[in-house]
Amino acid sequence: MSIRYGLLALLESGPRYGSQLRAEFESRTGATWPLNIGQVYTTLGRLERDGLIGPEGGGDAKQQLYAITEAGRRELGAWFARPVDRSQPSRDELAIKLAMAVGSPGVDVRGIIQGQRRHTLKVMQDYTRLKARALAAAQEPGGDAGQDIAWLLVLEQLIFHAEAEARWLDHCEARLVRLAAERRAAAPTAATRAVPAEAQESRDSFAERGAAS
Repeated sequence: MSIRYGLLALLESGPRYGSQLRAEFESRTGATWPLNIGQVYTTLGRLERDGLIGPEGGGDAKQQLYAITEAGRRELGAWFARPVDRSQPSRDELAIKLAMAVGSPGVDVRGIIQGQRRHTLKVMQDYTRLKARALAAAQEPGGDAGQDIAWLLVLEQLIFHAEAEARWLDHCEARLVRLAAERRAAAPTAATRAVPAEAQESRDSFAERGAAS
């Protein structure tokens, strides 16, 4: 759905060819979510079917020029005003992996967490370096301020997400350590409780032998 509305947003500023839309979408997002040209034209076909865009004069035999319609502008405005639904989260591979690892015998869950944390921190450092370059580019004269800000917003979202994931991994590891400590603390108690029962059984057996003699 974000591609559909992303293309509508680009068309609001003027007619575009499919190849232009692909290039501008990737430019604004820093190619974080690359599009293939087939995906672009499939989406454009659906937008045209729904009456949100239409063909515009000025195209050539090889490429079709597209323009947003009034219905498309209304739909785009509604999308901008509507909060993104977070009540139905997408499947997260890392969360699923840890959930499965906890219940799997012989799996080093802490090892998985530590390996993932190293990767996440490295990715966060890479994003931070890209942010520094983007900030420097935004300060250069003659640049496209709007495009630079758009890319910065995407980068900062990725950095915040990586930071949150690293904190969550810290929390997961701390919880596992605490659980292991609680189990170790409970083990001697269970053993202590077992000793009197064994002693009583021995006494009973001795008493029975004494009675028989």
